[in-house]
Amino acid sequence: MADYSFAYPQFLWLLLLIPAMVAWYLFRHKSRFPTIRVSGLHWTGKAPVTLRYIMGHLLFAFRMMAAAFLIIVLARPQTHNVWEEIETEGIDIMISLDISSSMLAEDFKPNRMEAARDIAAEFIAGRRNDRIGLVIFSGESFTQCPLTTDHAVLVNLLREVEIGMIEDGTAIGMGIATAVNRLRNSDSQSRIIILLTDGVNNRGAIDPVTAANIAATFDIRVYTVGVGSRGPAPFPVQTPRGVQYQSIEADIDEEVLQEIAEITGGRYFRATDEDKLLEIYSEIEELERSLIDVRHFSASREEYRAFAFLAGVLLAFEWLLRVLFIRNIP
Repeated sequence: MADYSFAYPQFLWLLLLIPAMVAWYLFRHKSRFPTIRVSGLHWTGKAPVTLRYIMGHLLFAFRMMAAAFLIIVLARPQTHNVWEEIETEGIDIMISLDISSSMLAEDFKPNRMEAARDIAAEFIAGRRNDRIGLVIFSGESFTQCPLTTDHAVLVNLLREVEIGMIEDGTAIGMGIATAVNRLRNSDSQSRIIILLTDGVNNRGAIDPVTAANIAATFDIRVYTVGVGSRGPAPFPVQTPRGVQYQSIEADIDEEVLQEIAEITGGRYFRATDEDKLLEIYSEIEELERSLIDVRHFSASREEYRAFAFLAGVLLAFEWLLRVLFIRNIP
């Protein structure tokens, strides 16, 4: 329950001026009219009460009420310990991105790596209420960006990711484990990892299935995405004569990726081109969309605005009546 108080309560003493002004107004109004002696009061019942007479009193009443509201504004009323219920969408997401050399294959345009990076940036831009982080892995893994709601910083760090930043290889288990470590202390109602890879686990101290069981222990779902077309893909190779291309097949361990998703309650997807990868992100977004009630605490909240508004309305109404009506009343 909110407590009501005033920042400057000493101004409330000015309210005592209101009854004094009312008394002065009544005294002044009475003294404006001389008294006469009459033999009877039978004729006073027929004396008309004019519209100007009524309006004069009404204008004074408006002015006094406006003065009272302005005094309250000066005292700055406030409420404290206010809890507001805000309903919003929000989940914690770690994107775990494979940056091994095979991600240079050009079955995606311009290649798997850049396509995955650009589409991930689009996904991030559409999740304004989520905390999102980024893990990258090849022969080992590390956190490129911890969970954050500053998506501009996250996208900038994502754009800086390049193949060759860390030793080559494919440590899928380490990519999952590092992401789990970033999510395990989160109190969000929904925590997920989106893992993108185009290879088979061949490095790292933790194998993918063990990492998946660790994720399941912390109630973290892992959505796995195999990146690569079905069939040969052009792969650039640096030679003494310049860049030449050779054909490679996408070597994706789909069985392990499916097992990871099954253990953690996620799903496995195969992205064969940029459009399919974009669809996968959209599908994950729909699967994870949930409403979370957030209690927002405010230490104090100013409440003077309503009184200032009422004072302004009364003064404006008093001025309009005086200008538009009283001047025209005979």
